[in-house]
Amino acid sequence: MGRQVSSWITHRWGKWPVLLVLVGLLLGLGLAFGTKLSDVQRNEASSFLPADAQSTQVIERASRFADPDVLPAIVLLVRDGGARPQDLQRLVALKSELATVPEVTGDVVGPIPSRDGEAAELVVNLRVDADAGLERLPDAVQELRDLAEKDADGAEVYVAGPAALGADQAQAFAGIDGILLLAAVSVVVVMLLLTYRSPVLWVIPLFCGVLSVFAAQGVVYLLAKHAGLTVNGQSAGILSVLVLGAGIDYALLIVARYREELRNTADRHEAMAHALHRAAPAVLASGSTVVVGLLCLMLAQMQATAGLGPVAAAGIVVALVTMLGLLPVLLVVCGRWVFWPFVPHHGDPQPAEDGVWGRVGRRIARRPRAVWAVTTLLLAVFTVGLVQLDANGLSDAEQFTTEQPSIVAEGKLAEHFPGGAGSPVQVVVDAAHVDDAAAALQDVRGIAPDSVSRPVVRGDVGYVEGTLEAAPDSRAAFDTIDRARDAMADVPGDPLVGGTTAINHDVQEASAADTRLIIPVVLLAVLLILGVLLRSVMAPIVLLVTVVLSFGAALGISALVFRHLFGFGGTDSSFPLYAFVFLVALGIDYNIFLMTRVREESLVHGTRRGALVGLAATGGVITSAGLVLAGTFAALGSLPIVFLAELGFAVALGVLLDTLVVRSVLVTALTLDLGRWMWWPSALFRTDGGHATSTGHAVTHHVADAAHPAEPVTGHDSPEHRA
Repeated sequence: MGRQVSSWITHRWGKWPVLLVLVGLLLGLGLAFGTKLSDVQRNEASSFLPADAQSTQVIERASRFADPDVLPAIVLLVRDGGARPQDLQRLVALKSELATVPEVTGDVVGPIPSRDGEAAELVVNLRVDADAGLERLPDAVQELRDLAEKDADGAEVYVAGPAALGADQAQAFAGIDGILLLAAVSVVVVMLLLTYRSPVLWVIPLFCGVLSVFAAQGVVYLLAKHAGLTVNGQSAGILSVLVLGAGIDYALLIVARYREELRNTADRHEAMAHALHRAAPAVLASGSTVVVGLLCLMLAQMQATAGLGPVAAAGIVVALVTMLGLLPVLLVVCGRWVFWPFVPHHGDPQPAEDGVWGRVGRRIARRPRAVWAVTTLLLAVFTVGLVQLDANGLSDAEQFTTEQPSIVAEGKLAEHFPGGAGSPVQVVVDAAHVDDAAAALQDVRGIAPDSVSRPVVRGDVGYVEGTLEAAPDSRAAFDTIDRARDAMADVPGDPLVGGTTAINHDVQEASAADTRLIIPVVLLAVLLILGVLLRSVMAPIVLLVTVVLSFGAALGISALVFRHLFGFGGTDSSFPLYAFVFLVALGIDYNIFLMTRVREESLVHGTRRGALVGLAATGGVITSAGLVLAGTFAALGSLPIVFLAELGFAVALGVLLDTLVVRSVLVTALTLDLGRWMWWPSALFRTDGGHATSTGHAVTHHVADAAHPAEPVTGHDSPEHRA
């Protein structure tokens, strides 16, 4: 940020209009539109799927046969030893009672007895329209359950099927924004209190962080309402956590630089102007890296993944505006006293090099090559855990961290009926060839015998469906979908295979393809940004390699924890991509914070000395920022959704590795060992801050001199301050 802009924002009189405009804008966005974000969320299956997937096309073409807003529920009665005649009579009477539930549409089918004689089922269709149906679905399913359990006379009664599963998912996501925000805010409050040890200062960054969350929700609402942006419950929840965590990170960096400048400058307005001028480039570069990385998600086939990119990127932009505009103004309005009881006064010594990270740097400087070699080896060992990462998708039962009624019911249903009951394989085809499609489907291995329905024709489209023998969320069911599609390839009339199982199968295929495409694109984008920021070729490559190594270690450890500690059945197929984008984009932040300061100091003191000063000056604030971001992402574990719990754990672990190991140890050791070569081929490589020989080779810095500096050197010795 230019010096003139920084001075204008924090000017003695100019700060007041800036304060009024930003508070009015952000608060207005939050109050007027942020509260409406749930109104524009799209949580139906078609909004998640690739637009060109067979299952997506089936949803569109089959709408004249099967209403996409209708979900089947199966009311199951089970009695060990065999169902009694009165059980079937009870189910017959129950049909009229179930029809009184407002969401029930069409005829209730059944009772259908099982082949083993121990169970019988009714098939009920529930309407879940986009406006209010999803909110009512859990209540509707519970009404079905209550009616079925009445007068059951000792029989076991369950409600299974897509409607029951959808009800459990809706309850799991209910209040996701509020729950996550409350959990994340609680973590942030604790971390800010521990960081600042002040009863007042923490309130200002927290206020800015929460305000940026609500404003970001307002911006996303407007984009969804007027620009066609796809938002769902998952992306809305991630938005809150990401904006709060990243925003507080930026606030910590600015506050730390401001406190440093308050010791150098008598006037707090001038101190903030200096702080913004020197901290803003790192914050902007960090935010830009995250934004670009997130926007790369727009290349995804999965509409849910493609939608998350601009949703989260918009949130980061709002966080940047808030922390670079509103936060500095609030700090200068309040004055130095907000730091009480540790108020920084003009002329106070800078404590950086006498702190923990100053001592860590001096220890690393004794044997930097050994330090980075051992650290790299340890991280590489942890990446071996990736062989335990099962990213082939989660079954319905594996989607939740707690036992759900629909999953229990699905297990009971599979004991007495074909595994795919309630989740048929759907085929749409040109009307003239519907009989050929029905015959081909009946011959597919994995389709239950005599389960293919009578073909139906409406207009120029024919429709037929069959029942899977295997559970609809199993690998065997996915293989059956593949065989069905292979069989349909020989049938004329452009037949398409869809249904719930086909949807899940297409999701896995598309997610795997997205991962293979987007990861290299993100790496290239981040590499280019680092090159522009650091004006070097070597430094971006080194930094990116360290972050990728950290990502591999984080995922390796996470895979072991998921399998052997948490007992999860695997990970969602999109998990590696989400984890990569968040870890690389956010993890590189800390390297940017460190290396921009190291470069600044290297211009004056040379690279090796600059590395020690940079670590000492930024170590504390970056550690605090990492702990805050890790804590906010860990808040995702408060929801009973395995995907979000795994994502929160992996990102939190990766951020901690980046903060405590990669940035503080590995990058510092590499910088000390490479010296001026870190800046190749820039001018700093040739001069090393004025510490170069006449032949262009850097003067050798003795490790002892670097490890034991004669006097502290801090940011106020930079060219700007000397001028």
